[in-house]
Amino acid sequence: MAGLTLAAIGIVYGDIGTSPLYTMKEMFSKEHGIPLTEANLFGVVSLILWGLIIIVALKYVTLILRADNRGEGGIMALTAMALESVGKKSKWHFTLFVLGLFGAALFYGDGVITPAISVLSAIEGLEVATPAFQPFVVPITLVVLILLYAVQYKGTAGIGKWFGPIMVIWFAALAAMGVYNILKMPQILAALNPVYALQFMGNYHLAFPALAAVVLAFTGAEALYADMGHFGRQPIRFAWFVAVFPALALNYLGQGALLLSNPATAENPFYQQLGAWSIYPLVALSAVATVIASQATISGTFSMTKQAISLGILPRMEIMHTSAKEIGQIYIPAVNWMQLIVVVAAVVGFGSSSNLASAYGIAVTGTMLVTSLLTFFVIRYGWKYNLLLCILATGFFLFIDLALFSANALKFFHGGWFPVVLGIVMFTVMVTWKRGRELVFDNLKKHAIPLEEFLQSLFVSPPTRVYGTAVFLRGEADGVPHALLHNLSHNKILHERVVFLTLYNREIPWVPFSERVKVTSLGNACYQVDVFYGFKNEPDIPAALELCAQHGLTFEPMETSYFISRQTIISSPGSGMAAWREGLFVAMSRNARDAADYYQIPSNRVIEVGAQVEI
Repeated sequence: MAGLTLAAIGIVYGDIGTSPLYTMKEMFSKEHGIPLTEANLFGVVSLILWGLIIIVALKYVTLILRADNRGEGGIMALTAMALESVGKKSKWHFTLFVLGLFGAALFYGDGVITPAISVLSAIEGLEVATPAFQPFVVPITLVVLILLYAVQYKGTAGIGKWFGPIMVIWFAALAAMGVYNILKMPQILAALNPVYALQFMGNYHLAFPALAAVVLAFTGAEALYADMGHFGRQPIRFAWFVAVFPALALNYLGQGALLLSNPATAENPFYQQLGAWSIYPLVALSAVATVIASQATISGTFSMTKQAISLGILPRMEIMHTSAKEIGQIYIPAVNWMQLIVVVAAVVGFGSSSNLASAYGIAVTGTMLVTSLLTFFVIRYGWKYNLLLCILATGFFLFIDLALFSANALKFFHGGWFPVVLGIVMFTVMVTWKRGRELVFDNLKKHAIPLEEFLQSLFVSPPTRVYGTAVFLRGEADGVPHALLHNLSHNKILHERVVFLTLYNREIPWVPFSERVKVTSLGNACYQVDVFYGFKNEPDIPAALELCAQHGLTFEPMETSYFISRQTIISSPGSGMAAWREGLFVAMSRNARDAADYYQIPSNRVIEVGAQVEI
């Protein structure tokens, strides 16, 4: 428990743990137009504290963490749970799928802005020390980010063990600075009274724009849910209530006390909590903490992409494992470099954490909104809770999410468009890939030759059979694999044992080994093998075939050949998708990772046969 809690502090809470760097600064920036008066200060601090209690502690730590999909969390796992809860025949099935897809797409937008704003806000501390550093803030930030992405291929197995202890030091520093300033102005403790937050919210013209900034204090709430599968709900809850929330609360109260005693520090209160002597040490500690927070976000993006590939909503990509012990530690080169390009563009384009803060909220609140909606369907149709209770429980959080999302929507033309555009691009890519695969599926199904009937006619006058085992990969709706037809047509032979292999991706995180394979005898030494994977399972066909031994079917690796049909997609006018979407799908298909490589089939045992498919 202690080890998992320490690891959770380092990985799960990096994002929300670094939010004190910029939240209070943005609350009283010119952008949001909140005058720094005593009443407003108490209202803002109270609003942040009670937001942490209601949104993070109650919604995520208490309620959402209960919605685990066989131990896994995150928007993908929650979407799968919601779909399973309503059933495939429900009128809500397609709507919930699209909703979950859009929530996942927004996560990618959030994943770009988090590294940019976190590292940039840390390096901006140099400006507080001396304005002479101002021209170097963006270049230094870019160097840090480029180095961070450049070493991703090495994984976090070596340095990951230091994340927890370093973040404990970070949270201890937050708490200590908070206590130091609270002791100087103890009257700030009155902000613990929610009445101040309610009074502040009563001033609608000030409070509504303030919601766009207060959400910065809650970024990272989705991360604690997404990381549940790595640590379990108990360590995450324990870390929040024992370490993270007390440290955050004390620091926000401390920054409030500092502003109460010295309003001139509003330009960047975080770096002025202990005086000029502490700025450089705080910049160093903040830089390390924000790199850790960014690492967690980058790893989360890799994990999300792998799940999306497994669910068939993104094309196959090269996935490298960076740890021999931890299967969840992966590196996806294409995602890594594309994300770096967009992060660099964000840093250069926006130029400061204040400008990025305007872009931050929409993606975060949009994902939070989707989570609340999906949770309703899980607790109503999956857990069978009373309808009124479901409406009250999720409706309360939904109202808050809508208020936060609406306030952030006001910032659309001030940078909020950036994560929305990223989300729309990712959403378009995902729905285009899924729709394209459906069109391919329909085409193959239309021209499919029923397998069992074909085998019956084939063995009326059987071809010459040769030594060894042939494994033919076939889709769920495929009839006779094209590779088999070509082999019979050109080589006039059939292996002495023939296996037809079909892969099924189920909308659950894990399929246990006992349920991984199903073997059906088709007669004449021909077999149908069905392999089932969850979206967190690692596709490995040779390993799956070894499991067939429990069904009486054994394989000799050096005597087994794999026949794969390489599909060349051709866009044709008429029905299907718009021409530009078909062009996008064709381009993604051509650049998708090779099936044999993705499924870890030895390259020297693979025979590929081309096949053209029109959509």
